[in-house]
Amino acid sequence: MSDADETTAQYPSAPGDTLIFENDRVRVWSMTLAANGGMYDFHQHHHDHVILWPDAGLAEAQQLGDEGWPLRQQAEPGYVVFKTVGSGGPLTPHRIRNLGDAPVTHYIVELISEPSPSPTSLPAETNGRGETNYV
Repeated sequence: MSDADETTAQYPSAPGDTLIFENDRVRVWSMTLAANGGMYDFHQHHHDHVILWPDAGLAEAQQLGDEGWPLRQQAEPGYVVFKTVGSGGPLTPHRIRNLGDAPVTHYIVELISEPSPSPTSLPAETNGRGETNYV
């Protein structure tokens, strides 16, 4: 088994805590993070996907191997992120936690019906109603 296969086998591919819809083209997950540090542990994304934040939220993320939590995400209501994972394999395992004092839920729509048209992962695209920065 290669290192990539071992990494894929070690971390869940569920990008959310609740599967709320699935058909042969898309899978829709919700992820609810409890207030004050509620966390969704290490997982991997295997498919290109859209993330929707219907409400404002402040979270931070950590990729496997990062020191600390270097990625901060500030979402305004209606923040949308599109992420191309690429056909070359899943994204690096990562986890996310809520920095706000209220629970926050966002939704992940995986595009599962066909392989990614990109051979590699591409930078995230957003609608500008929030931002993601390294701190």
